[in-house]
Amino acid sequence: MTISAPKMTIKRHLPWPLLALLWTVALAVAVAVAVWTYQLGSRALPGLEGDSGEQVEVLSEQVKKLSAENERLQSSANASQNELKIAQTAQSQLAVQVKNLEAENNRQKEDLAFFDSLLPTNLGVPGITIQRFKAELAGPSQVRYRVLVMQGGAATQQFAGNLQVSITVWQAGKSAIINFPETNSTDLARYRLAFKYYQRVEGVANLPEGATIKSVAVRVLDRGQVRAQQSVDL
Repeated sequence: MTISAPKMTIKRHLPWPLLALLWTVALAVAVAVAVWTYQLGSRALPGLEGDSGEQVEVLSEQVKKLSAENERLQSSANASQNELKIAQTAQSQLAVQVKNLEAENNRQKEDLAFFDSLLPTNLGVPGITIQRFKAELAGPSQVRYRVLVMQGGAATQQFAGNLQVSITVWQAGKSAIINFPETNSTDLARYRLAFKYYQRVEGVANLPEGATIKSVAVRVLDRGQVRAQQSVDL
């Protein structure tokens, strides 16, 4: 050892039990700070602890109730819609039935008027007459007609003849008359008359497109001779 040797520093080492105690104290302080911070936050936000779970349960229950109510209302709406469709269908069917009944009622009135004319106190005018004649538009170029032809008098015989329907139209800037049945028509049987007391004839006449219908006339022909006729304007 000389005077130029480096200086020596002597450090006193802590015993390990004391070092362990210091680490324990430091850890306890850290835990205490963490607990204090959590409690401070809980007091600053009341209801944060314990209330969140209850609120989730309440909201879930409300969602279930609203879903059930929505399903019930949807079922009610579907049932109401089905009932409405059924009512509309029934209404349409009733309208068709009423229309058919009105047409049948008109035919019954025609028959009643005819049979009244056959009573012994009123045998009707002798000869062929047109008791009822009605014509109406069935479409832009269609005419529906209904004719009741009768034979009056005490001593009636079988009548055989033909019915002719004449429709006056305005077409291509001039007036024209279209007769039914047409020449060489395939439905001549529809216009043939063969009866002793009466005969009803109904049908629809189809006209050329663009023709404007003015009037309709009906004639009863016996071997080419006119026995009775009537006309109506449309």
